[in-house]
Amino acid sequence: MGRNYKNYKSDKEKFKEFDKKLIFWQIICILASFVIIGYLFLIMVVDVKNYRAQAKRQRSAKSFVMRGAILDRNGIKLASDKTSFDVYAHQEYYDHTPNELAAILAPILGLNKNQLAKKLAQDEKIIVLKKDVPRLTAQKIRKLGLREISLGKKNERVYPQGTMAAHILGYYNPDADVAAGVEFTAKDKLEEVEQDVNFEKTPDGDIIYEVNTDPAATTTPLRGKSITLTIDSAIQHVCEVELNKVIKEKGALRGTVIVMNPKNGEILGYAVYPTYNPNNYKKATLTQLTNWTLSDVFEPGSTFKVLTIASAIENGRLQENSKILDTGKLEIDKWTIKNYDYSVKPFPGNIDLYYLFEHSSNVASAKAALMMTKQEHYNVLKRFGIGEKTGIDLPGESRGIIPPVKDWHKSTHASVGYGYSISVTAIQMASAISAIANNGVKVTPHVIKYSPEEEAEKIHHEQVVKPETAHIVTRLLAGSIGRSKSPVNLEDYHVAAKTGTARKSSNTGGYTNKLVTSIIGFLPASNPQVEIYVVIDSPSKGALWGSTVAAPVFREVALQTARIMNIAPDKKK
Repeated sequence: MGRNYKNYKSDKEKFKEFDKKLIFWQIICILASFVIIGYLFLIMVVDVKNYRAQAKRQRSAKSFVMRGAILDRNGIKLASDKTSFDVYAHQEYYDHTPNELAAILAPILGLNKNQLAKKLAQDEKIIVLKKDVPRLTAQKIRKLGLREISLGKKNERVYPQGTMAAHILGYYNPDADVAAGVEFTAKDKLEEVEQDVNFEKTPDGDIIYEVNTDPAATTTPLRGKSITLTIDSAIQHVCEVELNKVIKEKGALRGTVIVMNPKNGEILGYAVYPTYNPNNYKKATLTQLTNWTLSDVFEPGSTFKVLTIASAIENGRLQENSKILDTGKLEIDKWTIKNYDYSVKPFPGNIDLYYLFEHSSNVASAKAALMMTKQEHYNVLKRFGIGEKTGIDLPGESRGIIPPVKDWHKSTHASVGYGYSISVTAIQMASAISAIANNGVKVTPHVIKYSPEEEAEKIHHEQVVKPETAHIVTRLLAGSIGRSKSPVNLEDYHVAAKTGTARKSSNTGGYTNKLVTSIIGFLPASNPQVEIYVVIDSPSKGALWGSTVAAPVFREVALQTARIMNIAPDKKK
């Protein structure tokens, strides 16, 4: 009996312990419930905005944005976005037989019914029926409400003018977000929309329609802002036609024709060879895609004499009526500088500056450079922008090469005088000479038309030489052309211009037998409206001089541009 009593007491104690534990866990559960309820209260009531915003962000989407168009200065479309669709069939969702689907879709897709039926019968999960279907065709397919058919929307950049202004426009790949030319520099503007249309999507990509959701806004693509270029398609066409013609006739490696308004820096025509079609840019070579007129440097040769004489006049070393003793050849630091026509005119004697430009005297140009101190000459060239980027609104621009003035030997200084020992880009040279045509003021060259506010920020005006210096050089250039037999001596216009022929340097030092022929100038000389720069690199057929290769191109481009722009003649008849 005693043992049973002890066992009973033991069981009672166990029940008491169990009750205590049960009460403890009940309290824990109640407390946990209060914590959870409190947490949910914070989420759902106190901090509801924050969590709703997070949910929206996870489900939010933006309406598809199409890039704005690129137009020339007259409103001609040069680039725009085109939306197309790929049509797919999903075999697992077939509600119709392949023959039935083919009968429905063939007339809309413009495909052979039997061939389409065979394609639809393929044992594949997803079948591509047709690619690049236009929007109207896609709308017709949508209206059919076929569960087994889906449409994949894609965006494509198209260039309706083909190769025209390819290096200015560039290209755009929406899949990789890769661009060149204006497509790159104007990216933000082309993709800027007035107001984004935001909506919510399920994980499967379906739109969640709420009370405030606009069905039309979710399906209608937004379009970025269009931009207008300074390019005139008519002038651009002339530049490209004449450039391609001379490249073919002279068997040249590459070339460019740049037409610019020197008063405001607007580029009216900008032809670059070799070129490519932006619609098929993936098939182009790196050489074709590269705008070498911005990236590659070359020694300009005799066209640089314009800047040498301008520098000497600006520094007070020469006047309009100055004369220089031209000895035909000159020995400096064991280097011999010769005139190109030395064999015909071994000792021209005292020549004026008109003669210097007309006969392109290397000796007189070297002497004019040496009249200045190295620092004087260097300072003016730097103001002209030599060795500096022009700031043009296109990517890939180089600075050019001007040696530090401390490294100028006497022979360096002399050779800079006639366009050697110094390297420029084509756009840099055009920018520098434009200051001569614009009362000594250099304006940032550009291909995009800007609003007055944008222009004040992006386009800079810099007085690089005194107005009188620019006027004197203009008179000298126009006078030298006027008394010459140059092709650019036009019947109706005074033209201020200078030709150049420079030997190309080799990568191993020294010079090759290849030439860069060029001409740069502006008209009418009395009131310059257009500047034209022509560079033909490595011509190989016929007489290879700036006057015989580049000058005829300048003449044709000048005459056509004057006609297109309706420029009044400044020659009296």
